[in-house]
Amino acid sequence: MRRKIYADLVKWKSKSNRMPLIVNGARQVGKSYILQEFGKQEFDNYISVNLETDKALVEKFGESITPQPIIQYLESAHSQRIIAGKTVIILDEIQACERALTSLKYFCEQMPEYHIIAAGSLLGIAINRSNYSFPVGKVDEITMFPMDFEEYLWAMGKKNFTQLIREHYESNEPLNIHSQAIDFYNTYLITGGMPAAIKEFIATGSFVATADIQNRILNEYIADMAKYADSATSIKIRSCYESIPAQLAKENRKFQYSVVQKGGSATIFGEAIEWLKYAGVVLKCQKITQGVMPIKVHVDLSDFKLYMSDVGMLTMQSGIAAQAILSPLETDNSFIGAIAENYVAQAFATNLTPLLYWKNDNTAEVDFVIQKGIDVIPVEVKSGMRVRSKSLGIFMEKYKPRYGIRISKKNFGFENSIKSVPLYATFCI
Repeated sequence: MRRKIYADLVKWKSKSNRMPLIVNGARQVGKSYILQEFGKQEFDNYISVNLETDKALVEKFGESITPQPIIQYLESAHSQRIIAGKTVIILDEIQACERALTSLKYFCEQMPEYHIIAAGSLLGIAINRSNYSFPVGKVDEITMFPMDFEEYLWAMGKKNFTQLIREHYESNEPLNIHSQAIDFYNTYLITGGMPAAIKEFIATGSFVATADIQNRILNEYIADMAKYADSATSIKIRSCYESIPAQLAKENRKFQYSVVQKGGSATIFGEAIEWLKYAGVVLKCQKITQGVMPIKVHVDLSDFKLYMSDVGMLTMQSGIAAQAILSPLETDNSFIGAIAENYVAQAFATNLTPLLYWKNDNTAEVDFVIQKGIDVIPVEVKSGMRVRSKSLGIFMEKYKPRYGIRISKKNFGFENSIKSVPLYATFCI
C-alpha cells in the first residue's frame, strides 16, 4: 500500500546531515511494512530485526552499544555484508531494548555514514526508558499515523479521485463525482485507516471481517497497557480509553473525568490520558479562549477533547450499526456527528495540524481552529447536509477572519466568506 511517509524516508536517506531515524507511531499503523518496502526499493539490501523477539541481539546490546560490534554481529547473524550507503539497518520494536535506543547516539557520532532506522510504538519510546537516556539531538524523528482518506483512496485504486478532489479544493468548483466520493468516505468511517483492516476489507468486502481485525488490534493495545504500566495504572488507562465513545456521545464533548468514574479527577486519571496520548492511540484537542494569532498561546490546558487516533476503531467500539453510517438518508443520530468530528481530527493530526477548538463562555463552540500564516481560520464540522451553525457566525463576527471553513456532505463552494469543503476533502486542508 502506498504511504505518504515514503517520500519523507527518501528525503531522509539523501540528507547530508542525516542522523539515525526513529519512526514513531501506534501499533499496527504500518511501520514495519513501509520500512521493509523502503529497504527493498531504495537500497541494495536491508537487514530488519525485531527486538521483541530477537533475544540474542538484545543480549548483544547488553554487552556493547558501540556500532562496530553490533554491525559485525548483524553481518554474521544474517550472512550479509552491511555496506555504508548501500545497506539500511532496521531495528524494529526498539522499545523492547533500551540499550539499542541509546546506541543510536553512538551510531550518530561514530558511524554517521550508515543508514539506521529504529521503529517503535510511542508508548515504548516515551515511557520505557527508566535506565538509559534518550539520544536527544542525535536522531531524526518521524511520526506515522493510520492511513488517511487519501491513502485509503489510493489503496482502493482511486488515485484519479484524489487528484480531482485536490483540484476542486483549490478552485471551490463543485465536483461531479461528489456522491461517489461520499460513498467512499462513509465506507472509510467503518474501515478506518489501519492497513490490516483496509487490506481485509479489500479482500473480503466484509465489514464483519474488518471489525474482527480491529478487535485484534484493540486487544494488542490492551496488552500493551498491561505490559508498559503497573496494574493500577493500566486499569485507569483502559478505563479512559474505553470511555471515549461515551465522552463523544455527549452534547458537550469536553473530556469529563466523571464519565470515566464517579468522582474522577485529573489527579486520578491525568497520567493515564498522557500515556494514551504518547502511545499514539488517542488525539488530544485543547480548548483556546481567543481566536487571534498566535492561537497556541491562548490554550486552556484544563479543557480538552479526546478522539481516537483511528476513526474505524471508534466506530467499531461504539457499536453503531454500519447501515446507520452508509444510509444516504439524513438521520438525527448525534453520534454520527461525533464520528465525523473524530475523522476530521485524525486528518488534521496526520497533516501535523495542531488540534485546537474554541469555546466562548459556554455559549458557542467551534469544532476546530487552525492557523495558516497570520490567518486564524475557524473550522465547523457537520456530518450531513444541514449546515447551519450559530457558533461559526459568532466566531466570524467577533474575530473577523478572512474566511471560515465548513466541512460537511455538501459539495465544494465559497459563499459569504465560508469555504465549503466536503468531508472527503479534509485531507486537503
